[in-house]
Amino acid sequence: MEQTISKEERNWAMFSHLSAFIGLVIPLANIVAPLIFWQMKKEDMPFASAQAKEALNFQIAITIYVAIASLLIFVLIGFVLVPIIVIADIILVIMAAIKASEGTAYRYPWTLRLVG
Repeated sequence: MEQTISKEERNWAMFSHLSAFIGLVIPLANIVAPLIFWQMKKEDMPFASAQAKEALNFQIAITIYVAIASLLIFVLIGFVLVPIIVIADIILVIMAAIKASEGTAYRYPWTLRLVG
């Protein structure tokens, strides 16, 4: 039996993914915003909670990858890696938000699942 996910819960899930874009303006907000969404909805909206946790794990991983790539700027490869990682982050977040708005659980690739 398929469970129907309400429009409200799908919106919360979508916004939990899109909240990562705040990190483009405020440092580390890409991690804090999905964390707040997850904490707010973990009791009453299982789909939104799971998607916020997925977004949180992905943003933690992206932050680690960008930090490592930034260190690699000293050996020049970081100049290529940082933009690739940022572009991949933007594309994957948009894809995840679209899937969440459709009510489909999205799993990011290359994610460290640190928050369980």
